[in-house]
Amino acid sequence: MENRTIGRIGQDVSVIGLGTWQLGADWGDVSETEALALLEAAVETGVNFFDTADVYGDGRSEQLIAKFIHGRSDRPFVATKMGRRMAQELGNYTMANFRQWNDRSRKNLGMDTLDLVQLHCPPPSVIASDAVFDALDTLVDEKKIAAYGVSVETVAEAMAAIARPNVASIQIILNAFRRKPLEQVLPAAAAAGVGIIARVPLASGLLSGRYTMDSVFPADDHRTYNRHGEAFDVGETFSGVDYETGVAAAQEFSALAPSGVTPAQLALRWIIQQPGVSTVIPGARNVAQAQANSAAADVPALSPETLTAIEDLYDRRIRASVHDRW
Repeated sequence: MENRTIGRIGQDVSVIGLGTWQLGADWGDVSETEALALLEAAVETGVNFFDTADVYGDGRSEQLIAKFIHGRSDRPFVATKMGRRMAQELGNYTMANFRQWNDRSRKNLGMDTLDLVQLHCPPPSVIASDAVFDALDTLVDEKKIAAYGVSVETVAEAMAAIARPNVASIQIILNAFRRKPLEQVLPAAAAAGVGIIARVPLASGLLSGRYTMDSVFPADDHRTYNRHGEAFDVGETFSGVDYETGVAAAQEFSALAPSGVTPAQLALRWIIQQPGVSTVIPGARNVAQAQANSAAADVPALSPETLTAIEDLYDRRIRASVHDRW
């Protein structure tokens, strides 16, 4: 699989990574056996980048990754996150809390030094705080973390974080239904040597083309309980697209897939074809999904006609409802 380098830290990452929110919670239950099998399947296909967070299943995702990577010579690069164990207010982003959260993640992951720690969608006041980044620099100096990044909700937050000299990566929602980062964020990140980790690449599964208006999700799935932002930013669920609008647009998107390419693979191929993207992190609930996601890296480059059709679909059906919100 193709690897790309995150410039500020010189780290090579596979263009298709693996998001592991689903191994913790909020997507229904994934058993330990299923989790370890899909992690193995991902690595076997060339994936060398796992993304997790300390709050995914209250540490379960990190612990499952630790069990998988223990003793492996081919262990993937692991990015985790911190900052959602308390109210997301500037006063809680302190050195003492950073140490506590990082100690917990280092224990969960079985690592002395964490590969990459990302602030987990902090408010703008945190990104504007010199003291926050001084604390992160201290953790790097102490070898508690090797590098740090910021996961963001908005383009404005991404641009502010890129301006920080030691931010290694920006994680941002980017998919065919959330195109705004193409305008400023990706060019700025590329110029600064900052990695771009594209998350929610399938718009919570919409872009797989599998859902209809009759689809039902489990009660503990965020696609049920967060459709209107009841629990966290609504942009995290279906990329903020109204479900009825999204289903109709996804059906049209699916029809654009070339022969032999699934709609999900089309969606992933579109992302990795965007200049400046380092890796995209689709989730997977089983081996087959992990393998199918990785196969998107082998899909030929999309034609100009297909790219134009995807842009037109966004402009007609999606832009008005999401473009100016994030």
